[in-house]
Amino acid sequence: MDKGYQVIARRWRPKQFDELVGQDHIVRTLRNAIDTKRIAHAYLFVGPRGTGKTSTARLFAKALNAEGGPSATPDNESEISQAIMGGSCMDVIEIDGASNNSVDQVRELRDDCQYAPTQCTYKIYIIDEVHMLSTAAFNALLKTLEEPPEHVKFFFATTEAHKVLPTIVSRCQRFEFRPISDEVIADKLTEISKAEGIEVEAEAIASIARLANGGMRDAQSILDQMISFCGSKIADSDVLDVYGLVSGERIAELAKALGSLNYPAIIAAVDIYAEEGRDLFRILQDLEVYVREALLDAIQNRGSSDKLGVALTTESIMRMLDALNRGEASVQRGLSEKVNFEVVLLKAAEESRSRAIDSLIKQLAGAGATLPEKKKP
Repeated sequence: MDKGYQVIARRWRPKQFDELVGQDHIVRTLRNAIDTKRIAHAYLFVGPRGTGKTSTARLFAKALNAEGGPSATPDNESEISQAIMGGSCMDVIEIDGASNNSVDQVRELRDDCQYAPTQCTYKIYIIDEVHMLSTAAFNALLKTLEEPPEHVKFFFATTEAHKVLPTIVSRCQRFEFRPISDEVIADKLTEISKAEGIEVEAEAIASIARLANGGMRDAQSILDQMISFCGSKIADSDVLDVYGLVSGERIAELAKALGSLNYPAIIAAVDIYAEEGRDLFRILQDLEVYVREALLDAIQNRGSSDKLGVALTTESIMRMLDALNRGEASVQRGLSEKVNFEVVLLKAAEESRSRAIDSLIKQLAGAGATLPEKKKP
């Protein structure tokens, strides 16, 4: 029977710690914990979406329940390993914190903890989005979390660690999942594309990695969508058109228009972006990245950079970058995205030429000190 298509994000989910990319610090710690038999009873995985929190929890559960005892390299083909990775193992229970957040459900979990595992070494509870549990549910879990049965382990995952009660956090080993760099995402997408027989331009891979904002799962989902749209050949222009982006060259042109105070060019660019249906908020974010690069260039080149069309000081570039950053909220949530985007760009250009009041006062004070004293009559 045909089981249907399985998306890339599921087919390429890591099956071993070695396949988990971008989180080497976490892989090393968990491997050492297994090798030295220093396995805690509760772990809290914190980080942005799509960075590998749930995948790591499954890999860790698979490693702890390996045949013959915990192993950092369990056999992928064993019945238990396949059941855990497939989500059908009775002793590895995955719970969605958003829909199982009542105190009664947590009490049921607490009672269930007392029973020994049926086929594995450990009974493991993976609670995703744990911050969604109610305060009463957290409190019901506290005692069990502090002194669980020897056969029970808890793995918590969350994107919002500040919402988890401190009393819960203090009973866990906390692991911070970092956003994955664009370069690492691009390398993985290149590997996937070759294995899938898909021809993807390097610029398209870079655009997808940029779109993913540090999330490997998001990057794989975007690649999946582009394959559906384009077939076996994906060009950078396809990615830009589908997701409303603009090329790096056009971002550079817009930045130079800001730097040279070319107001007609700024307004014309915004009109074209709006007519093409581009994502103006994303353009603003890409523009900030480019201006930041100009700032770093100015810092390295003794306080000046010409990446913005004219030579601007670090002070001018910082004011421009600050104005762009302040305008994010109005572009993202304002009533008229186009008008707000236009105003933000014009303000950023104007503020790059304004003088900071403190530096102006300092300059005037310095000039006053050099004036000759007025002779008394």
